[in-house]
Amino acid sequence: MKILLCPLSDGGYLYPTIAAGRELRHRGHRVSVLGRSAAAPVAAEAGLPFAAAEDFGGRRAFSATWWGKTGPAQYRATLRAAKDADADVLVTSVLCNGALLAAETLDLPVVVVGLSVHLWDYRTGGDDEPHLGRTRASRTLDCRRIHTATREEVGLAGRAPRWADDPLPGDALLLRGDPALEYPGAELPERVTHVGPLAWEPKADPAEVEAVADHVARSGKPVVYVHLGRFFGGNSLWPRLNEAFTGGTFQAVVEQGRSTEPRPAPDADILLVRKPWMGPLVDLAGTVLANGTSAPVLAALLRGRPLALSPNGSEQPLLTGACVRAGVAVRVPNTPSADPSALIERAWRDDGLRSRARALGARLAAPDGAARAADVVERVAQASATPKEDHEYAISRPR
Repeated sequence: MKILLCPLSDGGYLYPTIAAGRELRHRGHRVSVLGRSAAAPVAAEAGLPFAAAEDFGGRRAFSATWWGKTGPAQYRATLRAAKDADADVLVTSVLCNGALLAAETLDLPVVVVGLSVHLWDYRTGGDDEPHLGRTRASRTLDCRRIHTATREEVGLAGRAPRWADDPLPGDALLLRGDPALEYPGAELPERVTHVGPLAWEPKADPAEVEAVADHVARSGKPVVYVHLGRFFGGNSLWPRLNEAFTGGTFQAVVEQGRSTEPRPAPDADILLVRKPWMGPLVDLAGTVLANGTSAPVLAALLRGRPLALSPNGSEQPLLTGACVRAGVAVRVPNTPSADPSALIERAWRDDGLRSRARALGARLAAPDGAARAADVVERVAQASATPKEDHEYAISRPR
């Protein structure tokens, strides 16, 4: 079977898809990656053939920053690359409308690698779920609206949708978290399943890890790993980071991530880094402070580290609420007046928080997530293996 991985090229989306792709390659399938040219070294390290989206007209098409605006370019790039690879199945990321629509046009099965929590409406339950940000219903309607608009833009408005009124999960949506992070009593949609974290990242350079370790050893203060995600028009954490890590109890190793304009104060106990890996940095720390994106949350939990989360937008409020509810995190309010120092101290000292983080991390690590994901991909492909001319859907496919 020929499988094209076409996730967003940002690490938080690319790495877990590669984890599934490596397992599929191990099972004897031909697996290749489509993405931004900057992702080529990552695919090479994973041992997977790579095609640059730019070569197929997909500039910015696989950037998380531009996901809502580049759907048509992603559609065209995925369509061309899938034909070039003679793909039998696509594996993409949540929010990749272009890849979903390319699968629809080509009548190919598509599996979506999601985040650590479900973003959209539950099948049943969850009606009384409190919200730090927007509601599930609002997020679902907005994402479907963008999908519909992209569908019209690429010329598919005149045909029946492949997945009726629920196109966002594709043929299967894989969640990388744990059922404990979903709202109690809520039921996931039929095509959504948990597979575990799909943990993979490029190997760290030992010399770079040693340099960071030497730096934090000179201070001797306990280390907090800080991972900054994208801001969505909210307040920057930098003023509060400088306050919390200047003359205080802790020092910070701050991964800039996708945030912009780093502003560490000259006298702050802050080491600013930009690495394609985070595992060894989390290993140096006793707790993790983040905005509430899936990658640092899962990295922390897999290592039994409690979390202090300051959500901004997108998935961040939803995942923060889930982690606080599970008792593995404290919430740092995203307001200019909020001082994270006391909450960081609490996350560090609270034995109950730490023990629950270890327990949840052990549950996340227990199953072979890559094998589970590969099982789903194979099952979806097998279910779609009937001749295309037998599909009523395929009759209307553009030729």
